[in-house]
Amino acid sequence: MPARRVVTGRSQQPRKRFAEELRLLRNGRGESLRELAEHLGWDASTLGKMESGTNLGSPEVVEALDTHYGTPGLLLALWEVAMGDNSQFKEQYRRYMDLEAEAASLWHYAVSAPPGLLQTPAYAREALSAGGLLGEELDQQVEARMGRRKLLEGNTAPPFRVILSEAVLRTQLSNPQDWREQLEHLVEASERPDLRLQVLPFSAGPHGLMNTAVKFLRMPDGTTLAYTENDVRGELIEESSRVERLQRTYDAVRDLALPPVESRKFVTRMLEEVPCEPLT
Repeated sequence: MPARRVVTGRSQQPRKRFAEELRLLRNGRGESLRELAEHLGWDASTLGKMESGTNLGSPEVVEALDTHYGTPGLLLALWEVAMGDNSQFKEQYRRYMDLEAEAASLWHYAVSAPPGLLQTPAYAREALSAGGLLGEELDQQVEARMGRRKLLEGNTAPPFRVILSEAVLRTQLSNPQDWREQLEHLVEASERPDLRLQVLPFSAGPHGLMNTAVKFLRMPDGTTLAYTENDVRGELIEESSRVERLQRTYDAVRDLALPPVESRKFVTRMLEEVPCEPLT
C-alpha cells in the first residue's frame, strides 16, 4: 500500500494549524505585525501570541482577520476547532476532557477551589501561577481553562451540580477585586436553571470527601464515570463498584450541604464581606 501523500505539509493539530494559517496569510500580504495591528485596531502583542499559538484570541478579532484577508468564515471555523483541541491541556488530563465534553450531566464536589468550569480568568491565573506555571505556558493553560467554560453555555449545556466546601469561599485571591469578581460569578452561576450549586458549611463536620475533590460524568449511554483529584494526582475511575461507592459518599455529603437558595445567600454574604475599591 503506497504511503499516504501529504497534501499541504501543514500541522494536523488544530491549535498549531490555526496559528500557521494566520502566519501564512499575513506573510502572503507582506505585512508586519505592527501594520496588521494598526489596520485592525487590535494590539500587536495579541496578534503575535495568536500566531505563535500561545493565545487563540477572541471570535471578534478572528472575524476581523477573516474580513481583512478575504477568507469569510474560514479562520473562524479553524478557531472553533482549535478551541476544542485538548492538546492544549496537560497529557494526563486529556482523556477526562474528551469524556467531559460528551457527558450528559456533571456532578462535582470541590474541596478548596472552584471547579475549573466556574473559575474566572483571574482566579485561574493565580491558581495556576501558584502551581508553578509561568510565561507563555501560564497564558496557554489559563486560556485552555477558560475555553472549557463554553461547555456550560448555550442550549445544549449539560445539567451541572456542584457542591462547594466552605473552604472554597474562604480561600481568597490576593487581589480583593479579583476575588469579588469570582464570587459574583458563582452567584450568577447559581441562578442558572441548569446549574445547581450548594455550599457545604464547616459546621457540617467531618465527612467522606474531606480531602478529595470528585467529579462524576454521566455518559450518553447511561454509564457513570468518576474522576478524583488531590494535590498530587488525579484518577479516572471506570469500575462500576468503585464509582457506586463514591456516589453514595457524594450523596451523603449533598445531604449535609445547604439547599440551593440558602447556598446562594451564603455566597452573597461572603461577597458582601469583600472590601470594595475606594472611590477616587
